[in-house]
Amino acid sequence: MSTVTQPRKNAPAAHAATGGHRAAGSGSGSGRRKVRGREERSPLASAGLHGALIVASLVAVFPIAYMIFISLRGRAGWTRPTSAEGGLEISNYTYVLTETAFPQWFANSVLIAAGTTLIGVFVAASTGYAISRMRFPGHKSLMWVLLVTQMFPVAVLIVALYNILGRLGLLDSYLGLILTYCSVSVPFCAWMMKGYFDTIPHEIDEAGRVDGLTPFGTFYRLILPLAKPGLAVTAFYSFLTAWGEVAFARAFLSTDSMLTLSVGLQSFIGQHKAEWGYLTASAVIITVPAGLVFLLVQRNLVAGLTAGGTKG
Repeated sequence: MSTVTQPRKNAPAAHAATGGHRAAGSGSGSGRRKVRGREERSPLASAGLHGALIVASLVAVFPIAYMIFISLRGRAGWTRPTSAEGGLEISNYTYVLTETAFPQWFANSVLIAAGTTLIGVFVAASTGYAISRMRFPGHKSLMWVLLVTQMFPVAVLIVALYNILGRLGLLDSYLGLILTYCSVSVPFCAWMMKGYFDTIPHEIDEAGRVDGLTPFGTFYRLILPLAKPGLAVTAFYSFLTAWGEVAFARAFLSTDSMLTLSVGLQSFIGQHKAEWGYLTASAVIITVPAGLVFLLVQRNLVAGLTAGGTKG
């Protein structure tokens, strides 16, 4: 009795299918069609994808483009929002920059946002490094405290922070508002930096200490240069926290010469009427610094966000 296994008649077709080609018809070479890989798309799918991206881009750009259009239509141009009659002009920008206290509000906002960014990045980075590398009494409790502070809305914190700043003599001061914004941004950024520091091998710390560096020297000279993406995200978040905030600035600042942009722009809104031309022109100018900060950090933004989101 023979035990030799006979080859299957459809083996060549199966082999062709696994090799990336499927036989069509009776096996002749002219009847075969190419099977697309996972990364390949049909022309119809490619057209649908590009169409969806174009629609999404238009939806995202439309509010900004329309705001710029209204700002160039003069003081009363907003009353005819769909008409370009009369052409475009820069009278709203001229009035805002020369006839109002907008330059002073702008300078105050830049000062407060820059101070919040510098202090926030330093405190968040050092806190995140300590949580990531060191074990000390209250380690887990500190992490929970940083997390719990993010659960309270701004309206609840205003009264408590107002009393604290009043006792410290920091009401109606730049430093008081900077510390307030840091109290909001630092806990979130410390968690994010902790996640990023976790991705850096501990052997680098050990190598630094073998070379005679102190813990702070290791942190400053070896770890921080490797954590640029995380620092970029921290700087961007801290800047935006201070740049567009309204509630704290409205409650803690009372001197007209110290108002920030978000509070000063409310002077364009009257009891019965709002100067939308001035407001849109101001909004366009305000967007410029935030856009510049984004351009500076955008190379490291994605890496910093993904590293902080997958570890920790």
